[in-house]
Amino acid sequence: MTYIVNENCVKCKLTDCVEVCPVDCFYEGENMLVIDPDECIDCGICEPECPIEAIVPDNEYTQTGNIDWADFNLKYSQTWPNITEQKDPMPDHKSWEGVDGKEEHVSTEPAS
Repeated sequence: MTYIVNENCVKCKLTDCVEVCPVDCFYEGENMLVIDPDECIDCGICEPECPIEAIVPDNEYTQTGNIDWADFNLKYSQTWPNITEQKDPMPDHKSWEGVDGKEEHVSTEPAS
């Protein structure tokens, strides 16, 4: 088992989880984060730190929509930059919290 970031993170990019990760396995895209499943040690410390429930164990993950978030995390953790410190969330994150169907807003671009 490992943890993954799902669509709840899109357009929010809260980074409370990054601060507590003991192995720095988070990677930053333009409008969301992902977890490298090969680096994640399955400690679960990050899951309760996410106020929007964007982090889930991969064995409890149910795919919705067209994106397989487990594959997405694996793929983009290999190309996006590593993030090890908490940053400010996206400016309009409050308006995106709890919105369904955010996968159409996913950017595959790395953070700048």
